[in-house]
Amino acid sequence: MDKSCIELLESYGIKPTANRILVLDAMLRAGCSLSLSDLEAGLETVDKSSIFRTLNLFRQQQLVHSFEDGSGSEKYEIIGLGADTGMHTHFYCEVCHETYCLKMINVPSVSLPDGFEIRSVNYTIKGVCDRCSHKK
Repeated sequence: MDKSCIELLESYGIKPTANRILVLDAMLRAGCSLSLSDLEAGLETVDKSSIFRTLNLFRQQQLVHSFEDGSGSEKYEIIGLGADTGMHTHFYCEVCHETYCLKMINVPSVSLPDGFEIRSVNYTIKGVCDRCSHKK
């Protein structure tokens, strides 16, 4: 078992079970956003419903956030350690279908009427990534 995964789960108030450790380790190793299908393909020993329940728990405990990038499937990524709240921009390449985190670009501030509270923001820019634009 990966001690750092166990410590990270416990720091978010999540009991470190074998499946949770596997899902978290896969997400940390990927270093990018993943869909449920991506995780399912990479974790052959864990069934889809267990992965889905684990992702929901991670989201409830604010270890990950989810967003729709325009690809038709919800993506999940680790919010980050420290001050990162997950409120950053994503870029979806319409050519290679990759989603990139642009953590250096903050989500624009939005003023809401009194009584409204922001819980999450999905800010995705669509276009062609630098890798695909150089292939032309």
